[in-house]
Amino acid sequence: MEDLLKMGLCAAVGFALTALLGLLIIPALRRAHVGASIKMDGPAWHKSKEGTPTMGGVTFILASLAVAAAWAVWQEDFGPLAVFAFSFVFGVIGFLDDFAKLRHKENTGLSAPAKFLLQLAAAILFTVALRYTGHLSPDLVIPFTTLSLHLPWPVYMVFAALVMVGCVNAVNLTDGLDGLSSSVTLPVMVTFAALGVSTTNKLGFGAWAAGLFGCLAGFLIYNHHPAKVFMGDTGSLFLGGAVCGLAFAYNMPLILVFVGVIYICETLSDIIQVIYFKATHGKRFFLMAPLHHHYEKKGWSEEKIVCIFTLVSCIGCILGFLAFGSVAR
Repeated sequence: MEDLLKMGLCAAVGFALTALLGLLIIPALRRAHVGASIKMDGPAWHKSKEGTPTMGGVTFILASLAVAAAWAVWQEDFGPLAVFAFSFVFGVIGFLDDFAKLRHKENTGLSAPAKFLLQLAAAILFTVALRYTGHLSPDLVIPFTTLSLHLPWPVYMVFAALVMVGCVNAVNLTDGLDGLSSSVTLPVMVTFAALGVSTTNKLGFGAWAAGLFGCLAGFLIYNHHPAKVFMGDTGSLFLGGAVCGLAFAYNMPLILVFVGVIYICETLSDIIQVIYFKATHGKRFFLMAPLHHHYEKKGWSEEKIVCIFTLVSCIGCILGFLAFGSVAR
């Protein structure tokens, strides 16, 4: 019960701080004309969103830092700060991308190779840090069993780095509708918070996940449809770093298959669309990719898509907790 109260307090602090920071930061972004540019090849009706303040992810980044720092002082546990630092590096990459878009006044930021190399470097450094601080082992826990697959360290390091980069970009790709990325990540953070209670010596990671849940709930005050602010790549890449960072901090990377079901579907839809388009010389498998745009084309409202995708995320997270909660250690 005491652990649950601590997590509840972290969530409340994250919510309150993000809501307050939104009142201060969003008007400042608007005054600075930090407005989003909408892709020309995106849905035509999204052009009405042009100029909406972006880089609003700064609000929950700062709030989650406060939660991690407070936990470090309160419990003398610096694990959450380490995961925050990892996520923050991706947030900085996102900030550079957003800044480049604003400078060029179009939806084109850092080049794909530059982003990939920066993200890969961050992933490798975090994996090395987890290994040498004892939070990581090269054993992949098999879902719904107590079995694990032992990998040689070099193989595991390559696997980890690629999974992290893939996860971060999948979360980024999901951020395409008002409140979508924030909403589908809420149950993910609940799952990681619950694992913090059931896993030995991992309470700090769970507390930070609870805090980030509160932060995202606070951000949704401004990000739900019609959005008053977008999180931008600053926020979505930070969020992707938080999701995969927590999965690896728990030493449960395969849980991403379950809790990241929406991220995976969004990414696969993009890949399938490109491959099918090239293979058929111009035909499209989906009406538009990624997946949320396909359903927009079918006539679904943004609110309906966000609700259905969040429900699917909840189901995936329940399965993820069942798959790994019983073998948490």
